[in-house]
Amino acid sequence: MATPPLEITLAFPQIAPCEHIAGNEKFAKKAFAIQGKHLSPIGRSLVDVTLDLEDGAPVGKEEELRETFVAVIHSSENVFRQVGVRVHPPQSEEITRDLEALIAKCGNEISYITIPKVRSVREVLWISGVAQHFLRAHGVTKQIPLHLLIETPEALSCLPALAALPCVEALDFGIMDLISHLGGAIPAECMQSPGQFDHRLLSRVKSQLSLAALGAGKIPTHNVTVDVRDPEAAFSDAYRARHEFGFLRMWSIHPEQVESIVRAMTPSAEEIDEARSIITAARAADWGPLQIAGRLHDRASFRYYWGVLTRAGETSL
Repeated sequence: MATPPLEITLAFPQIAPCEHIAGNEKFAKKAFAIQGKHLSPIGRSLVDVTLDLEDGAPVGKEEELRETFVAVIHSSENVFRQVGVRVHPPQSEEITRDLEALIAKCGNEISYITIPKVRSVREVLWISGVAQHFLRAHGVTKQIPLHLLIETPEALSCLPALAALPCVEALDFGIMDLISHLGGAIPAECMQSPGQFDHRLLSRVKSQLSLAALGAGKIPTHNVTVDVRDPEAAFSDAYRARHEFGFLRMWSIHPEQVESIVRAMTPSAEEIDEARSIITAARAADWGPLQIAGRLHDRASFRYYWGVLTRAGETSL
């Protein structure tokens, strides 16, 4: 179905609502198998896999892990080609090596690059420039979007500017590193629920990050759930992140969390049915005002329900 005449100006990137982190070859291949269990109506996986070069590599074995991940990206198990890589932070001498190796050897296969510990727009522009240099040097024709991991106090002061950069696709929240950077000002228990949502500073940061991303047409990604024993903890966190703070994507650090995050971050069957019914009626009324079940609907609400269908991948009515 063609986009309706609703004066929609923001088109959010169509990326998976769950981002699963893998730090080695074994976990990466398990994650590839999980992708096939969670599919959208158009056949894309609802799970992206992020290979972790930052925290996944033992010190001194960075090159070894880079080569391992290059092989993993080219492996037959990588069916959906929805894989990104978290590289070293801008302050590390390893980041340039990461970018060159990844772009030279598998640049056309990478969906996104995640930059941790971002501090400024200038850093991101420098990284983007380095990436563009390697893309040209190695004849890679696609553009690889950047996901920025917001986990430093410096980044908080420039969230709208970071989100507005054309090279940026998502703002990710790194709650544990941010709390660590604040030197004990926020208690450690706020790295998990309920404190991560209820602490006033953290709720403000989450609101600002999400609003900055959404306002620029980018995806806000919520931090991990550290309780890996209870999948419902991940569901509860993802549900609150989605419904209270507007996050559209969330990290997973354990296979048992994936289904819960996908369930919480995607529209329910009831929401999809309602949206489909309203958009169908709106189209029949040539997008003019109408009443459904005693409620008035016009283009303002049509925009909302079209957004629900877009997020659900069901716009082929």
